[in-house]
Amino acid sequence: MTAVSKDFPKPSDAVFERAAEVFRLMSTPIRIKIISALCHGEKNVTEILSEIATTQPNLSQHLNVLYQASVLDKERRGNQIYYRINNHDVVALCRTVCGRLASAQPAEDTSPA
Repeated sequence: MTAVSKDFPKPSDAVFERAAEVFRLMSTPIRIKIISALCHGEKNVTEILSEIATTQPNLSQHLNVLYQASVLDKERRGNQIYYRINNHDVVALCRTVCGRLASAQPAEDTSPA
């Protein structure tokens, strides 16, 4: 394990509390999938559902949690609600964690048994 640079200031307790809130918020796979689905632009609920295997009520519940936490923003257009990323720091965190885990994951064995 490498030592932390002395130039890096020690975070305050408030920073640790906020970090814990973000990790709690992103503690369910579906919320991370939602963030991933919206990384390349806004989508409505139907478009998000086409990418994430869940029910509409379950998706709506998680979208609302992310909206209430200001991770997402939304806009009504007619009878559709479009969601988009509002907090790009959360996106960067998800990309970093998922990217690191994906690169550390052993290749799946696709050879016949």
